[in-house]
Amino acid sequence: MHLQQTKRGSRDTGGPQYYFHELPEAVKTFLRKKGAVRVGLLTPYGATKSDYFAVSTVHKLDHKQRPVPGNVGHDRIQQGLAAESIGEAIRMWYQLPPGDFERIDVDIDIRDDVFYLTPLKFKYANRPKGREIPRIDRPLTFTYAYASPLWIEQLVHVNRKQPGIVAWALDEICRIVKDHQPSSRLPHIQEPDLLRASGPLKHLGMTLGGYVGKGYDCFTDFRFLNFPVYSVPVEIKRNSQGFQYQQRKYGKEELSRAVVLCAVHQHKQMPQHIDVIELGALCAHAQKFPLTPRI
Repeated sequence: MHLQQTKRGSRDTGGPQYYFHELPEAVKTFLRKKGAVRVGLLTPYGATKSDYFAVSTVHKLDHKQRPVPGNVGHDRIQQGLAAESIGEAIRMWYQLPPGDFERIDVDIDIRDDVFYLTPLKFKYANRPKGREIPRIDRPLTFTYAYASPLWIEQLVHVNRKQPGIVAWALDEICRIVKDHQPSSRLPHIQEPDLLRASGPLKHLGMTLGGYVGKGYDCFTDFRFLNFPVYSVPVEIKRNSQGFQYQQRKYGKEELSRAVVLCAVHQHKQMPQHIDVIELGALCAHAQKFPLTPRI
C-alpha cells in the first residue's frame, strides 16, 4: 500500500494531502467501519503519539475531530492534531532531503484501534527512482538477547565524535549495575539509585528527565545520530519483571509507547512498543570500547 501526495503546488491553500492507495481489505474494512482512525507514525526511534487521522472515503472530520458523513472520495490521512502533514513528519524524522513526494510506500499495524504507520520507501515527483527507508525492530532496546542496530550505531557515532567517552560511560554503568545485581547487591539499595546512570547515559544520547511520583517515572529525551530529539516516558525498574505492575494498572494509551530502564531484564512478554534498556547488557558491551590505559 502507499500514500500519494496531492496538491503539491498548493502549500498556501492547505498544503499537501495524502491519499491511500491499494489498502489491504482488512485495513479498508476497519477504516470504513470506524469512519476515522487515529494514526501513529513509526519513527527511527519507534512510535509517536497518534495525532493524525485516517479518514474513510465517505467521511470527514468535524471541528472536534470526530467522523461525520462526507464525500471526499478518497481514503486519506489528515493532519488532525499534528503540527505538520504526515509527509513532512516523515521527512523530518527520517531526515529526508527536500522535494515533493510522489508516493510513500507504507505498512500499517492495527493495534488498540490505532493505525501505526511505518514508511518503507519514498519517491519524489520528477525523480526516476525511489529510495528505501531502513526499518529497525525495537529501536531503543538494548538487552543481552537483543541490541538494536540503532543503539549500536549510536555508540559508534558517539565514540567517533569523542573518543573514549563511550568507554567511560559504560564503565560507570558497570559500577552502578554491580550494586543492583543479585550476586553483589548493596544492602538496602533502592530502585531509584539506578538514576546514578543518568550522567553516563546522557553522554550516550539519552537524557533522563525529573523523577516523579505519578505515572511513568521520567520523561526522557533521546538524541541519536542526526535524528531529531525523541521524547518518551521511561519507567525505572531494578528488574524489568516489575513492569507487570504497569501492565495491570495502565490503560492502552499509557502502554502504547514507553521505555523500561532496568539493571536486569527478565520480563518474558513485554508489550509491543515497550522498549527495554538493560544496564547490565550495556555494561557487558563495554568490552567493545576498552578504556584507554592510564600512564
